[in-house]
Amino acid sequence: MFTKLRNKFLLLNLSVTSGVIILAFGFVYFITYSNLQADIRERLRARPEAQMRVASAESMAGRPEEQGGVQSAVRNVVANGAGTFQVEVDEDGRIVRIESAVNLPEDVYRELAAIAWSNRDTDKVITADNREWRYAVSPIRIQVVGEDGVPLAVEQHNYNILFLDVTEMNGTLARLLATLLLVGIGTLVVIAAVSLYFANRAIRPIREAWEKQKQFVADASHELKTPLSIIRANCDALAASREDTIQNQMKWIEYIRAGADRMARLVQDLLILARTDDERAGPNPVRFNISQVVDRVARSMEAAAAGKGLSVTRSVEPDLIASGDPDGISQVAAILLDNAIKYANPDGWIALSLARSGRRIVFSITNSGPGIAKEDLPRVFDRFFRADRSRAHQDGSYGLGLSIAQSIIRRHGSEIRVRSEENAATTFSFSLAAGSPSASRIE
Repeated sequence: MFTKLRNKFLLLNLSVTSGVIILAFGFVYFITYSNLQADIRERLRARPEAQMRVASAESMAGRPEEQGGVQSAVRNVVANGAGTFQVEVDEDGRIVRIESAVNLPEDVYRELAAIAWSNRDTDKVITADNREWRYAVSPIRIQVVGEDGVPLAVEQHNYNILFLDVTEMNGTLARLLATLLLVGIGTLVVIAAVSLYFANRAIRPIREAWEKQKQFVADASHELKTPLSIIRANCDALAASREDTIQNQMKWIEYIRAGADRMARLVQDLLILARTDDERAGPNPVRFNISQVVDRVARSMEAAAAGKGLSVTRSVEPDLIASGDPDGISQVAAILLDNAIKYANPDGWIALSLARSGRRIVFSITNSGPGIAKEDLPRVFDRFFRADRSRAHQDGSYGLGLSIAQSIIRRHGSEIRVRSEENAATTFSFSLAAGSPSASRIE
């Protein structure tokens, strides 16, 4: 399931990225292509001075040797265009004259002229002599003038085919396309790797939450099985003695009540967890006297500590004002103190401290005892986790207290920290933002 989710996320990211890259690179290629084609068309465009010649009436009557001026004009045009040549052909496509700025064999000129003349109405590329050529065919017009220089007529005379070498231009386009493809593929590979990394990071908390949820359901089901089994077994015992009096059946009823009470405590803890896990329903912060809250909790548990022979030392700085939920903090203090009493060794000690440190108020509680193994420390706040599994359910708890305490403190923007030394002591601590001293006290 998570692999499919990751792959969908990866595919979506790559699709969007590929689309953007294709559009960007396509735009670059299109602009470059358009500019090169415009340059080619500009260089092939017929020039009036090349296509309009001036000749006298006598020369038109059959003295071509007097047309030297025309040849000069054509040579000048060709000389101004590197990689070009032009061929003058008659109306039947026979070559009349070749003016070239490139050195090609004569048969190549004739081949190119024949192809261009037969395809004069198209705009195609001709390949010859390992070069690529574009061409333009245009008629040559001759302005006839009389002896006195007065224009007499304009006549069409032959055709001019201008050839342009576009090998380098097409090569530039091909190299640009190859570069864009290479860069695009490389970019997609890098983006795919980065996307895969971040997709795995994005999926990891979802996977962990899912695994925790599965473990939570399994643990909750396991914890519910014990009181349900007790209730069912005692109901069977009652059903087997239907004729007996209620007085004689009271022990079975008490067992049923004990099982129901355990289930009620478990359900209550689960409801508390559900409320504290909802981060949107954070506490409405108020300023309260946390010193009085902690003192009240400590006094309420003096009897439990004394019953176990524990020495309790309290160091509570008076009139400390915190900002948060007083009921939630009272519950956290009770959970941590109850946990310290349960896991302290008999005739051991507990040290409770509440003091201001800069802009924070720090609560800590330390108890002597067997401590917590290093491999168990990362899991002490997991639901239903109990480091001392041999004592499971002996104290009537389900291993949810620390999870509830951690959830409450997280809603206050802090964390409960734990440090432990095996066969020595364990310390739980957290800190809260200090409030203004003008806050009202909670009695």
